[in-house]
Amino acid sequence: MPERLNAITAEEIRRCLDEEELRDWVQRQRWYAAKSRSVTGIDIVESITLREDPLLLLALVQTRFATGTHELYQLPLAIRPPTETRSGESISHTDDWTLYDALAEPGQAVELLRRIGAADEIETEDGRFSFQPFDDSPQLADATNVRLMGVEQSNSSVVFDDRIVLKVFRKLEAGVNPELEVLRFLTYRNFENIAPLKGWYGYDGQAFQATLGVAQAFLEDAIGGWELALDEISTAPDAFLERLGRLGTVTAHLHTALASDASDPAFSPEEPSQEALSLLTATVDEDIERVFLRLPNDPNLAPIAGRGQDVRERLAARAHIGVTGRVIRTHGDYHLGQTLHTPRGWVIIDFEGEPARPLPERRQKRSPLRDLAGMLRSFAYVTSAVEILRGQTAPEGYEQRMREQFLSCYFAAVDATLMPSGEAAIANLLSVFELEKAIYELRYELNNRPSWVSIPVAGIARLLESA
Repeated sequence: MPERLNAITAEEIRRCLDEEELRDWVQRQRWYAAKSRSVTGIDIVESITLREDPLLLLALVQTRFATGTHELYQLPLAIRPPTETRSGESISHTDDWTLYDALAEPGQAVELLRRIGAADEIETEDGRFSFQPFDDSPQLADATNVRLMGVEQSNSSVVFDDRIVLKVFRKLEAGVNPELEVLRFLTYRNFENIAPLKGWYGYDGQAFQATLGVAQAFLEDAIGGWELALDEISTAPDAFLERLGRLGTVTAHLHTALASDASDPAFSPEEPSQEALSLLTATVDEDIERVFLRLPNDPNLAPIAGRGQDVRERLAARAHIGVTGRVIRTHGDYHLGQTLHTPRGWVIIDFEGEPARPLPERRQKRSPLRDLAGMLRSFAYVTSAVEILRGQTAPEGYEQRMREQFLSCYFAAVDATLMPSGEAAIANLLSVFELEKAIYELRYELNNRPSWVSIPVAGIARLLESA
């Protein structure tokens, strides 16, 4: 590398970095969350130098909007000679250097993993960047085979020697990310059906605290639960039902484990309140009104067209039934795509919760039945996707068989004190959560994938017809 390039300092980059170029680049990235809003200003609110030669920076960047709101993003930044710049990667450049997203070259992330293994801390004027290995993890050695894992919307995951995967959170929120919080809780308790936590890094400053990244074991022999379902529903349906039963048992063990420590305020089970269910149903009621007011004239919508008031009345009737059981920390965004199947059994992944929801909301305790509702809606999707994506057909009544198998094994293994008392109360609350999911799906499919709209329509119609 040329001598002049080696001599460039982090301060020089900050001074020369053009705000307009950075703003335009951020808005083009897949992980930029506010795609419907234009950035009016951008600031580097904190940054550190991770490596001097060649220069590697870690910057926390705040985007500002005309409404007065803002978002925070993490940018690992590196430099190269302008002659080596690749199309689409450049953020800013001068005659001497080009600034780019370091994770465009995933080998740059080895420095992050090395610092996690070394338990480094880097002080700044306003805060501290901390890199922490998990207590029982061996030192994380430098990797030689490094690659990005797939295409992600909101994060960047880097795989090291098919042993470790580091998830770098792009959009940041103040507080502990549930991914770290839940993984740490479960790894300390030796819960077997996760990819164990290996380390993490974060920022703790005067203005905010944030989780920046999480390192876990990488399971190279795993297949995604969604992909497995697509493969086996039409070719080995009975075998897949057996697998689903085991997933129901694993899910029950997950919920029981998450409710196992009454001494930890962040995880101790709590008694639910009628107000919490009333707030949920009021929110769903508003969603129903908004969606049904704008239903287009589409034959696929015929089973629910003009029935918005029926849906709201059914929801209101269910909300009047008392709530029992307990609320606990849950997965928060549970479906087949959040599972892996390995030769050793099922593994549950991605404990961030729903990325579109604010972090405090993702950390809230909820009924474990909400996780079950997400998985049940996933069964509706995958039985339809077998035909849409593979041109094959699921066996007659297969979705119902999936539901029954999963739920029977779940209820046989879960801590019964977490559930409402009696089958009718369980079915009632589960249907409220399923309706919440189906209304969200209807809105999403109308806006993004109209050819799939019949899937949430069928779910809403079923809930209307159920006793």
